[in-house]
Amino acid sequence: MRERPHDGPLPAARPVPGARPPHPDGDRVPAPAGPLRAPLSRRQYAYGVTVALLVLVLLVVGILR
Repeated sequence: MRERPHDGPLPAARPVPGARPPHPDGDRVPAPAGPLRAPLSRRQYAYGVTVALLVLVLLVVGILR
């Protein structure tokens, strides 16, 4: 592969006949939607509530001490 010297600007971009259209400007690239997440089970929900209550109790005990 022939290397290009780094002292000049990049060559101009030209469309390729028969190629896909260019991506729109911006930071997002269109992609197909991924699979949807399954809803939380009762056990996962209960674990989350339990941990939240435990953290809240520890926070209150730490503030009152």
